[in-house]
Amino acid sequence: MNFSGREAYKAELAELACDNEKIVCLEADLGGKKHVFQQKHPDRFLNLGIAEAAGIDMAAGLAEGGFTPFFSTFAPFAALRSAESIKLAMGYMGKNIKIAAAYGGVSGGWFGTTHHCLEDIAVLQSFQNVRIVCPHGEEETRKVVREAATSPEPYYIRLSRNEVFQSLDRNPNSSCREIVYQGNEQGVSPLCVISVGEQASELCKQIVEEYPSIIHAHVVYVDSVSLKSYVEELRTISDRFLVVEEHRATGGTASYLSLLLPECKVYSHDCGEKWPSYGGNHTDVLRYLGFGLQELKQQITDIIGEKNDF
Repeated sequence: MNFSGREAYKAELAELACDNEKIVCLEADLGGKKHVFQQKHPDRFLNLGIAEAAGIDMAAGLAEGGFTPFFSTFAPFAALRSAESIKLAMGYMGKNIKIAAAYGGVSGGWFGTTHHCLEDIAVLQSFQNVRIVCPHGEEETRKVVREAATSPEPYYIRLSRNEVFQSLDRNPNSSCREIVYQGNEQGVSPLCVISVGEQASELCKQIVEEYPSIIHAHVVYVDSVSLKSYVEELRTISDRFLVVEEHRATGGTASYLSLLLPECKVYSHDCGEKWPSYGGNHTDVLRYLGFGLQELKQQITDIIGEKNDF
């Protein structure tokens, strides 16, 4: 059975808790009646209801007591409603709290603008010391959860909703901190597309199939410390980068990379400035925002010319 990212998170956490009695699972009323962690470890599962900021504060207390709390809620409520608590408990005090933020981007679709989240990476990026992680597919999500569980650092894990994707091939012994590459095997490329998150990774997988000279660099960790660690490696690949990310341009990964790579040209394929004020499925909302394959192809053409030119 294949899992979506948010279901893979719950399943992996429940398995890890079998061998790690310090793991505690907190939910803000979105776990459902048959949450797998609750079924396996009812004494370490807490449904806090709609109390996101309080959830972070409670997690801080648990972390201070030696536990490893994982707190899950909708991404907009995790990153925005709880922002001050995250800033203080995770950024300033560095408490060992892991946030699993489901419904990232506009994966909530028909829930509408209140439940869409296109600003979370920008907000979390401004709080130092918090790892920001955007896995793609079940295998990568499980690996990220394992890495978070064994790390003493605060984590913000951005998940989607119900879509199921196949993770990119990765050395089983490698960390998700390492970049995964697809496409051009000759080395230097006229353009490197950088994917952040599930929808972006799926788009970039299609791009390298159609444009063999382009390199696809898939990154999972996009906090400031991680992005700084990628700079020298990226410089050897290209001097032009197009970051594909289900997020606003302002404060996104492309924005920060442009500061780290001032000698390079860094572009962004993002969700623009519109407010999706109507309900629709994930695909509908992304189309409305101009985030998709055809728009990405046109942007590549604008950057480096027609397909036959490279």
